Amino acid sequence: MKTQIVELLESSGKVDERLLQDCLRIERETGQSLDKIVQRRGIMTEEEFNELYAAHMGVPFRPTLAETRVPEYFVETVPQQFARNYTLVGLSQDEATMTVATCNPLEVYPLDDLASLLNLEVETVIAPRSEITALINRAYRSKNEVVDEVIEDLDDRNYDEIASLVSESEDLLNVANRAPIIRLVNMILFQALKMRASDVHIQPFEDKVQIRYRIDGILYDMESPPKSVQEAIVSRVKVMGKMDIAERRIPQDGRASIKVGDSEVDVRISSVPTNFGERIVMRLLDKSSGVFKLDQLGFNQHQMHYMRQVINLSHGIVFVTGPTGSGKSTTLYSVLSEINSSEKNVITIEDPIEYHLGNISQIQVSEKKGLTFAAGLRSLLRQDPDIMMVGEVRDEETARISIQAALTGHLVFSTLHTNDAPGAVTRMVDIGVEPFLVASSLVMVIAQRLVRRICPDCKEWYDPSESDETEMRELKLDGHDLPEGRLPHGRGCDMCYNTGYSGRVAIYEMLPINEDIKTLIIERANATQIKRVAMSHGMRTLRQDGVEKIKQGVTTMSEIIRVTQLDIE
Repeated sequence: MKTQIVELLESSGKVDERLLQDCLRIERETGQSLDKIVQRRGIMTEEEFNELYAAHMGVPFRPTLAETRVPEYFVETVPQQFARNYTLVGLSQDEATMTVATCNPLEVYPLDDLASLLNLEVETVIAPRSEITALINRAYRSKNEVVDEVIEDLDDRNYDEIASLVSESEDLLNVANRAPIIRLVNMILFQALKMRASDVHIQPFEDKVQIRYRIDGILYDMESPPKSVQEAIVSRVKVMGKMDIAERRIPQDGRASIKVGDSEVDVRISSVPTNFGERIVMRLLDKSSGVFKLDQLGFNQHQMHYMRQVINLSHGIVFVTGPTGSGKSTTLYSVLSEINSSEKNVITIEDPIEYHLGNISQIQVSEKKGLTFAAGLRSLLRQDPDIMMVGEVRDEETARISIQAALTGHLVFSTLHTNDAPGAVTRMVDIGVEPFLVASSLVMVIAQRLVRRICPDCKEWYDPSESDETEMRELKLDGHDLPEGRLPHGRGCDMCYNTGYSGRVAIYEMLPINEDIKTLIIERANATQIKRVAMSHGMRTLRQDGVEKIKQGVTTMSEIIRVTQLDIE
């Protein structure tokens, strides 16, 4: 086996003889496996090594496991902790064999143990660690719903242990030998991550504490621990976020980092005092999920063509608009990762930095230290940037500096809080920027919203009812444009927790700033006038883009009506 790995490393072209001998020396001295040494030294990533190993050894490599269903026998037989510890998951099964995905093909002992557990022969395929972890999460999410069990175990005597038990990066799976209240908070967070929640709300009422998860933009009531443990839960969360547990009269903010197996999750914590005690909201940001590619966001072919044109411009300003939680930052991160290269100097100024992007300098706004968006932007211009991303344009000063940067040969991306794309143009004029500056610097405005995606496991098409036909008229959706005149919806299943939806997709309204629009801006036209002219030039509104996604079976009418407004006639 060792000879094969040496051959593999030599043939890869990434390891010369001197470096290989150095790695072999470390292997002899430390006993670490050669593949792990290569990965730790940054010569190859785990995925690059596995892909090369698979090709060299003739083992199948599966870059994605998104559409895979884990056999029920694997979930029932293999403990979740075992699957997570060794990053192993079943993919398919026949009478005598289970096909299993691994990201550690050189570790054979766990595979032998797995074969004994299953009482089947094990055939391996290689897959990325992130794909296996995500599949394990999906496979086991209906099991181990232990929050209620933990609540039953709570004991007043354990509350005093809370303040002394906190680590830099808490592993949610390490619940053994923990005080019950710590186990409870860990399992609330673990369950939230399994259910793809973006926020966890701990809301106190007169006689209970309500745990709520925001999943795909919608809040759902979950567990309801007894009122007697409210203070203990709040104290535990505050300790995790390095907050003052003695201060209960003023709002506080904190941050924590938690682990679920190999995944690391950032938690932003906010507490505010209410009449029934402190209310906590935790925003969860899974750093292992990475940044979406541009073609994964929901752009159609026409919109992608516009985007490719805009992001390759040498200068100008591009605004992405929408309310909080509409995916603006995700779109901007996708754009930056698309255009990021060694030939371009890309710098961002953000509040907060949500994802860390390779080869890009990211600056965190700090109002306390005087590093505002405007102050940071002035400094950025002296850093010889090609492309800049400003987290948000909030005031006239930031707007002016952004526009000045765009006019002096920089490509600037930023966000605004407006309802639609034409509204961004008038907002810039309203905050005090001269119309001729807006017209000469602005190249594109993109408005967006997030709608829930129909669950692929229970999606079906049905004949419209009378109430559906009313909604169809409201959306100007012609039944003849639908496949066989039928509408899509999710029936509801275990995979989507009977909601009929799984995940979200963006709908877009893209306003390129052509000569006619520039003339309207200089004439101080209102948003409605700009929208009419833009639509006459072929701009598709948020609602029209949403209707297209209904026809494609991506989302439902109720979702589009929920997030969009009536279009102008």
